[in-house]
Amino acid sequence: MTINTRNIMLFALVFSLFIAVGFFQSWSVAFTLINMSLISSVMALGVNIQWGYAGLFSVGTMGFVALGGMATVITSVPPVKEAWEVGGFGILLALAIAAGTIVWAIALWKTMAPGRARNWALFALMVIGFFTFRFVFDPSVQAIEKINPAGTGFLGGLELPILISWVVGGILAAGAAWVIGKISLGLRSDYLAIATLGIAEIIIAFLKNEEWLTRGVKNVNGIPRPVAKEVDLQASESFLAAADRFGLSAIDASSLYVKVSYAILFAVVLLIILWLSEMALKSPWGRMMRAIRDNEEAAEAMGKDVTKRHLQVFILGSAVCGIAGAMMVSMDGLFTPTTYQPLRFTFLIWVMVVVGGSGNNWGSVLGGFLIWFLWIEVEPIGLWLMSLITAGMADGYWLKSHLIDSAAHMRLLTMGLILLLVLRFSPRGLIPEKQGG
Repeated sequence: MTINTRNIMLFALVFSLFIAVGFFQSWSVAFTLINMSLISSVMALGVNIQWGYAGLFSVGTMGFVALGGMATVITSVPPVKEAWEVGGFGILLALAIAAGTIVWAIALWKTMAPGRARNWALFALMVIGFFTFRFVFDPSVQAIEKINPAGTGFLGGLELPILISWVVGGILAAGAAWVIGKISLGLRSDYLAIATLGIAEIIIAFLKNEEWLTRGVKNVNGIPRPVAKEVDLQASESFLAAADRFGLSAIDASSLYVKVSYAILFAVVLLIILWLSEMALKSPWGRMMRAIRDNEEAAEAMGKDVTKRHLQVFILGSAVCGIAGAMMVSMDGLFTPTTYQPLRFTFLIWVMVVVGGSGNNWGSVLGGFLIWFLWIEVEPIGLWLMSLITAGMADGYWLKSHLIDSAAHMRLLTMGLILLLVLRFSPRGLIPEKQGG
């Protein structure tokens, strides 16, 4: 069996699982799984760019995904006029003071001679800048958060089309990655992992607490969507007539239409990112990145700036994760900072990359679909299996109760089992990286 035939069969097998869900559960459930699998595949591509191309072990994925989600709020939500009137100018002024302090500090560092005088000058500048920033920022935040806190209590956004927020999400994540990379990319791989995990926690803590920007734990709902709404479809006579021809109720037809629309949109984004990733991987830049990954010392000896290239690939991978975060929030129509759990879901994305095949973009896509499907479907399958096994046992019997209650833990058990099996029998993943490609 050739490699291409094997890969096609693997994709066919995975997609047959989704078709089975459509027949045995519902097509609405199947397309819900497909949509999240598409988003997961985009995230896996972002991590694969960092790890598979350059060997960067970053576990801050959820921080960049959360920034992508925040982009939908600041880009597409309507502005809260009352909040802007009482505190908008103060927020902008405070941010300008912070930026000016940083720029002035950099200029001071470059112009003054090293020594105690420069250190004291920098210290005084930072202290004055900090207290001036807080003097302007804090009253503005308090005024904004008092404006209808149950419904708004934040500045809102720019009311731009939601698709623009996907690009903004990538830009925000890339900007944050540039700052993080400048600080942490000089660290050893294990320290880099710890640093990026900590920074992801800081980002998410910021989103939870800065209510003037994202409403924090109060969440932001009603975020615009890039596809039609179910209620609008159900009010359309032509749509209802089409639903009748297919024998579907208005609710089922509208739900399925919206999910299929999302699937098409997400698939287009995934294919574009996949194509760009493949072109980059096969280019001289991609070959250089893999050379750096395999032997940094040899690459440095050949005159390559390893830190600069690591920063490039770190920014690119983070930007892709930011786009995925914006896609996910635009599908839900809800931004909930508390749902971003860095350690748990970053682990899931890494399993997708490792199982699919690190260094291979198609492998990351396959891993995204397979692992997300199992993550969602293993628990109900496990419950059905335990119910079947214990069917002959009396109700209330301790073993029956124990086995049925254990079905809730099937997710983590299955993830660990799959990871062990793949590492044992196919250590380079289901679709390994092409050697010398």
